[in-house]
Amino acid sequence: MRLSVVSLVTLLVIVAAPIHRVAAQAPPPAAPAATRGARAEQHPRIRRAIRELQAAKVELQKAPHDFGGHRADALQAVDRAIEQLRIALQYDKK
Repeated sequence: MRLSVVSLVTLLVIVAAPIHRVAAQAPPPAAPAATRGARAEQHPRIRRAIRELQAAKVELQKAPHDFGGHRADALQAVDRAIEQLRIALQYDKK
């Protein structure tokens, strides 16, 4: 069972990697005049990972099959990953 959770997380990373490469190649958008003096967002990749994991969770929940019996474990792993990333961001604020 632990192997399936690791496999799911690995799959999520593999799926998200091409998205990251495309985003990394694109030039950053110009900041609006009102926010140019504002501090840059902290840890945008971690925040993007949280959004991607949330989207993956929705996709898992809406899927018409249970991924060979691994859907419940995958959902738990996604929830734990999101929780850990949020905790990590909280520690950065201290």
